[in-house]
Amino acid sequence: MVLENREPGHSSWPAHTVETLPWRQQARGGTRADRMLSSVDTMTPPMISSLDYVPPIATMVGSESALLAVAQADTDAEGHSAAMSRFMMRTESVASSKIERITATAVDYAKALAGNRSNSSATSMVAASTALHDLVTGVADRGQFSLDSLLDAHRALMQDDRFEAAYAGRLRDMQNWIGGSDYSPRDALHVPPAPERVPALMDDLIEYLNRDDVPVMVQAAIGHAQFESIHAFTDGNGRIGRALVSAVLRRRGVTRNAVVPLASGLLAKRDDYFAALGEYRQGEPAPLIDLFARSARAAAVCSRESIARIKALPDDWAAELKPRAGSAVAALIPAFYDHPVMTAGEIEKHSGASEQQTYRAVAQLAEAGFIQEITGRKRDRVWVAAELLAELDDLDRRIQAEMAG
Repeated sequence: MVLENREPGHSSWPAHTVETLPWRQQARGGTRADRMLSSVDTMTPPMISSLDYVPPIATMVGSESALLAVAQADTDAEGHSAAMSRFMMRTESVASSKIERITATAVDYAKALAGNRSNSSATSMVAASTALHDLVTGVADRGQFSLDSLLDAHRALMQDDRFEAAYAGRLRDMQNWIGGSDYSPRDALHVPPAPERVPALMDDLIEYLNRDDVPVMVQAAIGHAQFESIHAFTDGNGRIGRALVSAVLRRRGVTRNAVVPLASGLLAKRDDYFAALGEYRQGEPAPLIDLFARSARAAAVCSRESIARIKALPDDWAAELKPRAGSAVAALIPAFYDHPVMTAGEIEKHSGASEQQTYRAVAQLAEAGFIQEITGRKRDRVWVAAELLAELDDLDRRIQAEMAG
C-alpha cells in the first residue's frame, strides 16, 4: 500500500508507537531514581513488509547516483574479487566497530586475524569481519534473507565475547535500551519494543528485505533503521544492522565482487547518523536515506583509488624484486596479495619450497619493505603485507575526509 502523500511524488511513513510497560529492576543498582522506576515507554516500530515509501525527488536522485558509483567501484574489483572482497570487508567492519567506540591499531588487528586474542577490541573487529562476510555471502548464495542468516551472523560476532557469548545467535528475551542509565531505561535515548514483540517484527522485516520492488537504497536504509529500532539482540545490533546494508546491496545485484565501506562515511557523521535514526522513528526516513547515499558515494569514489593501488601491488613488487619463475619469492608475492596476514606455517605452505628457501624469500620481501613481522617473537611469528595494512587505514581516512568536505 502507498501511504497518504505529503507532497507530490513523496509518500509518508508511519511513526513508531509508544507502549508503556511495567518495569522492575532485575538486580539492584544505580541511583534511587533507577531503583524506583516502575514503568517504561517502549517504542514499537510499524509492520513494514507491505508498505511503500517514495522519497523526495532529490533523495531519489542522490540515491541512484550513489548506487551507480558503488556499481562502478564493484566493477573495478572484478577479476580480483577474493583479495578485494577481504580487504573491503575488513575496512567496512573496522569502521562499523569504530562507530561503537571499539578501536584497535592496525597491527593489533592483524595479530587478531592471525589468532592472537590479547587485544579484545581487535578480536571483536575480526569477529565483525567474519559476521559481515557470513551475512553477505550467505544472503547472496540463497538469494534471500532469513532469520537464520541474521542469527548466524550474530553468533559469529558474539560467540567469543566474554560478556555476551551466552546470547550469541539468539533473539533477546529481555528488555534492552540505548543510552541513559546503565541500571534502568531511565532517560534512555531509545527503548526498543518488548521482547515478546521481537519475533513477529523480525519476520516482518525479513519479508520487507526480500522484496524486489523497493528502490535499493530505500530498502537498505529503511531495513537498517527498522532493525536498529527492533534491537533484536542483547548486543551487537549496530554492527549486524550495518552488515545488513551490504547484504541488501549484494542481494539486489548492485555489488558482486566487493563490499563498499559505507560505515566509514557514517563514522565521519556519527552524530548525524544517530539523529537520522531518531527521525526515522518519528516517521521520516529521508534524512537516513540521504546520509546512506552520501556515505555510499564517498566510499565508492575513494574505494576506486584503493582498488587501483591494490591491483598494482603484485606487479609492483615483482618489478622491483624480479623473482625467478618458480621461486619462493614468485610464489609468495600473490600469496600475500590474497592473504595479507600469514603465520610461518601458512607461508611455508604457499611458497611450495624448502624451509630454507622460504625464509630466504621472506627475508627478501621484508628487506624490500613489502612485508613485516608483527609479533616480535622468535617462535609463532606472523607476517603482514605492510602496504595492504596501511591502505586499510588510508581508505577509511580518505572516506571520512570526503564526507567532511
